Order: sequence, then C-alpha cells, then structure tokens
Amino acid sequence: MDRNIRTADDVLTLLDGLFAPEAHRWTSDAASWWDGFYEDRAKPVPFFAEKPDESLVSYIDRGLVTPGRALELGCGPGRNAHALASHGFDVTAIDLSPAAIAWAEERAEVPGAGARFHCGDAFVLTAEGAEAAGPYDLIYDSGCFHHLPPHRRISYLALLDRCLAPGGHFALTCFAAGEGGMGSELPDEELYRQGSLGGGLAYTAEELRGIFSVPDLTEIELRRMRDEAPGSPVFGESFLWTALFRREARQ
Repeated sequence: MDRNIRTADDVLTLLDGLFAPEAHRWTSDAASWWDGFYEDRAKPVPFFAEKPDESLVSYIDRGLVTPGRALELGCGPGRNAHALASHGFDVTAIDLSPAAIAWAEERAEVPGAGARFHCGDAFVLTAEGAEAAGPYDLIYDSGCFHHLPPHRRISYLALLDRCLAPGGHFALTCFAAGEGGMGSELPDEELYRQGSLGGGLAYTAEELRGIFSVPDLTEIELRRMRDEAPGSPVFGESFLWTALFRREARQ
C-alpha cells in the first residue's frame, strides 16, 4: 500500500486519476486521447475551422484588448493564436496534444502567423522560471477550462494569479448550461462518483462569476457567443459563454 501524499499537488494528482483520460486536459496520460481526437482533421468539428472566435475579434475591434504579450491555453490547431499574432500580439500557445501542435505549426507557415507553440502541461510550462512563464497582457482560453475536473480550478486560478500582468486581460470561452446536453450540468460531487466529465462541464453565468470572483479580477463582459454562419470569417456558437476580465493593478 502506498502512503505517498505529502503536498497539495499530490492530492490534485490523486484526484486526476479518478477521471477518465479525456478529463486530464493538461496531464501527460491524456495526450494520446487528445491526439486521437485531432487525428481526423476532416471530421465535422466546428472549431477545426481556421478562423478565430467572434468574441476575440470583437475584443480587438473595440479596443478592449490591445497588442501585447499573449498566452493561449489549450490552443488546439492554433486558429486563435494565429489571429492574435496577425493583430500584432507576441503569442505563446500551449496544448497537451502533439497532434494539435503539429497542425498548428503547419498553419503557422501562413505569412504573418508568428505564434510560438509549446506541447505539454500548461500548469508546468507556466510555472515560475519555466519557458512559458508570464507575465502576460492577455491570457486566452477557448474551450479548455470546461474540460478541467473541479479540483483543477484551483490550479487554473493559481495560473492566472501567477501569469496575468496587472492591467492585463483574461478571456474565456466555455460551455453554457441549459443547452440540452452540450456539457455536463451535474454537481461537482456527482462527477467524482461517476469518474467522468461527460464531454466537458457546462456552467451558468452565476457559476462563472463565482469561480472568477477573486481579488483584482474585474468582469468586463460576460455574454453568449453569437451564432455565425458557416461562411463567416469568424467562429461563433450560441451554446458557449464568452467572458472577459481585467486584472486590476494592486495598490
């Protein structure tokens, strides 16, 4: 019998193991699962399209975020990372899946798309002294947060606190509750009983506000993503929340 839990990180790692591999969004044992997800590039996954989130483009067009150092978490094939780079951001993008990173780097051959891609665990790669450590003026997450098991919200908030610069912005896109099965709405405790996130967690606006109600983080906008037609130059699906927060400078 192993008695090897001595730190909070040991507890988080133990809890990771209670879930199926697809829930381990940023841990090494999930890389092969996500590689399989990205293997067939032709399957009809809406966000495989090479176009950025409508919310991200809206933030830039309205001047809510301006060029600076940007970090994308769970970048997938790189559609938002490349868009940020094309608007003058200095972009670092992270994903656990080697297949996703390979696809993103192929897309990076497009002139002007100068993001840097890193394959690995975002919690590790953004740790103090690591290659992708902050601070960042923008941290962007489109579809990664809702794949985290509940206990990893602790790690996520710590990443924001560690990596987001004072005056910087955090932008999030995630599953919205009440969409008829697009994301699990089970209570946190039930998720541990079942050992599954059901394809991702769906949140209410109140739940998101509660999770990100932390010192120095101010809500700028929280709304449903706008639906976009297939021929639109931007991606948009109304079953998603989009949110923008600003980190206030500490007095």
